[in-house]
Amino acid sequence: MATEQEGAQGRWRKEEAVVAESPLTGFAVIDFSSGIAGAYCSKLLADGGADIVKIESPEGDPLRTWSASGARIEPGADGALFSFLAGSKLSVVANPADDADLELVETLLASADAVVWSGGSKVAEHQSFTPEQIRDRHAHLIVTAITPFGRLGPWSQRAATEFTLQAWSGGIIGLGRGVADRAPVFVGGQVGEYLAGAYASAATLAAHFARHGRLIDLSILEAEILGLTYYPVTYHEMLGRPWRDTRRRTVPGVAAAQDGLVDLGCGTAQQWFDLCAMVGHPEWIDEDSPLSITEQANVHADEIYAWVRSHCVDDIRELAKAFRIPSAPVANGANAPALDHFVARESFQRNPRDGFTQPGHPYRMSPARLRPPGPAPRLGEHNTRHRRVQPPRQAPATSAKSLPLSGLRVLDMTTFWAGPSCTHFLAMLGAEVIHVESTRRPDGTRLIAGIPVAEELWWEKSPIFAALNTNKKGLTLDLQNPRGRDLLRRLIPTCDVIAENFTPRVLDQIGVDWSAVQDLRQDAVLMRMPGFGLDGPWRDNPAFAYVIESASGVSWLTGYPDLTPFEPYSVGDPNAGIHAVNALLLALEHRRRTGQGVLVEAAMVDAALNVAAEQVIEYSAYGRLLERAGNRGPTAAPQNLYRTNEIDEFGRLDSWVAIAVATDEQWCELRRALGSPSWATDPTLRTAAGRRAQQGRIDQELAEWCAQQTGDQIVAALWDAGVPVAKVMQPHRQTELAQLAARGFFELVDHPVNGPARLSTVPMRLSEGPDRFHVQPAPLLGQHNRELLAELGVDEREIAELEADGVIGQAPA
Repeated sequence: MATEQEGAQGRWRKEEAVVAESPLTGFAVIDFSSGIAGAYCSKLLADGGADIVKIESPEGDPLRTWSASGARIEPGADGALFSFLAGSKLSVVANPADDADLELVETLLASADAVVWSGGSKVAEHQSFTPEQIRDRHAHLIVTAITPFGRLGPWSQRAATEFTLQAWSGGIIGLGRGVADRAPVFVGGQVGEYLAGAYASAATLAAHFARHGRLIDLSILEAEILGLTYYPVTYHEMLGRPWRDTRRRTVPGVAAAQDGLVDLGCGTAQQWFDLCAMVGHPEWIDEDSPLSITEQANVHADEIYAWVRSHCVDDIRELAKAFRIPSAPVANGANAPALDHFVARESFQRNPRDGFTQPGHPYRMSPARLRPPGPAPRLGEHNTRHRRVQPPRQAPATSAKSLPLSGLRVLDMTTFWAGPSCTHFLAMLGAEVIHVESTRRPDGTRLIAGIPVAEELWWEKSPIFAALNTNKKGLTLDLQNPRGRDLLRRLIPTCDVIAENFTPRVLDQIGVDWSAVQDLRQDAVLMRMPGFGLDGPWRDNPAFAYVIESASGVSWLTGYPDLTPFEPYSVGDPNAGIHAVNALLLALEHRRRTGQGVLVEAAMVDAALNVAAEQVIEYSAYGRLLERAGNRGPTAAPQNLYRTNEIDEFGRLDSWVAIAVATDEQWCELRRALGSPSWATDPTLRTAAGRRAQQGRIDQELAEWCAQQTGDQIVAALWDAGVPVAKVMQPHRQTELAQLAARGFFELVDHPVNGPARLSTVPMRLSEGPDRFHVQPAPLLGQHNRELLAELGVDEREIAELEADGVIGQAPA
């Protein structure tokens, strides 16, 4: 078995010969989707080895003619993003007006295991092929429907785009992205579509784990809430204040150095103290300051930026590494493939059909083998192949009433956001998850709520911990103590999965690396979630979400065109978490087929490179560098935020609506809703190209119209006309959205210390339930010590000794 410290060219590839098949070989998926979310879902399944048959209308998936930079796609050719997302898939064209074609699709459904569905094509929207109709006729199928708001609820038929969904989610304004005298800015690059695709794939795999068909109703809005906001409802209800309510730069954040952009972050007080020392101002360190570290950094912003400008990027990063301060270069479509870490890890590959550069898989595993990238299909390339009759699948005889992951036991040694968000998804779908902390090092999210340490049980009052860890059991073990490590080694054989997101060297230090885990349980899955991977020059660099976002290119497209980028400050962690769920479920499928344990490396940066893939693809394929453009974007014209006439809850004239016109038909409806003013009847505005050329003029007119009305008035006028529109929500107001209430996205959970608060769930509803996803509140520190240790044969006398010696406990040491 390859060691975990070997280079990228050796460790994962050596094991490819161990098995001939990928985990999903023989798993047949019919893909009715159009657009990024469905395509990314089925791409992740194809990476796992699934056989994907893409059903297209005669005109083909719109992605075939898509380029974010506006590059011309020649007739008969395909856009580069389509070629990336459709790799290894098959294409079958079905004309919904042709009975023979409809019969062919019906035959394919009968012989498949799963369906990925989204609207947007004539065949998908045919009355016979709605998700509900497919599920009714083919009970054996897992049918995963991806829609903006979900299939059920009062908004299910409303128009939306990525941009307006970000506004509804609270993700535009929720983390203070922007500056005070301008509109807030959205996260560029259609990340919400990729997040929804990753959740859809994970939900499909979870249903496959249970071996039972079901209808999965996935909402892109709900996926964006989980990926672009930081549990703001729970934060507000438990602490009585918003997570953030002002727009200001993160200092240092992304800053201009002598020779480029560098991202430096301070996620903890210690990192702020170290930054003060690094820039030559130890006198700024004030452990008794009433200001938060963010406020202290803003006080000294000018001096910090001046220091950054006086140094080169590489020098800054070497110093940051020595001081253990998170840092990264700011990647974009042009420079990302040449960064030394990605070169060493071979993070980018050549597209097998069209030759451009694209990211590799978002995770790695051994001995399980992911399918190497294959060519995308030409339109209708496989029609003849699929005309022959396929044997129908049989509906399984087992009951679907249990949760999909019931019976799975997970040892969760993760902390902060990325790792716990992965294991939380597992826990809400039925897995038994044992969350390990220590009294010396509790989970980091317990420490970020700003609760004074003099307050009783302060460590139990973090809304972030409460929202991320329901349904889990809590165990404390001091892994620096030999007895703590011994108990850990006794616990591992009882678990199917061991998950951790320490920096890579920690597992070696406590003696629980892959080799040790295999000795303890041969078929265990060890899932490692390092920031930058288990090898490469950046292996040991500290990784928080913001530096992952910058290193991958996600930050590059976020912000105003005349300022340095803003880190989204939210995408890196939950995106890594849901990709890790996908990797883990593939590993478990490999174990089911072979009996082998699997080592999984779900690096945060690899997942982020995949959701930022379009930048590198566009630059490599067309020589065009995608740039940030404030709130404008390539998918709609006009697209922007416009101020309303309302004073917000903080006493500011700072309420906004998002409007995005994605089609010429929507422009006609917008014009009518405005009363057909003379400026809007200009014939040059009838096409997207014409509107894009005059966006400044359109923005001015729409701004004047919106400034006379409330957000509700604007939404009513435009939504009724079929135009994508949204209020820019304060994130702690998410519970006011009727659609979320109708779908039960928030559940009231009673915590023994904090009392009741509403917590978000998962971004999909399942046809077989459950009615509630949160069964138990997040555990108190060490709450299940006795229960779990007793299972290992530890008696009361020994438990008392362990408590007395600080190996276990229920309060921070």
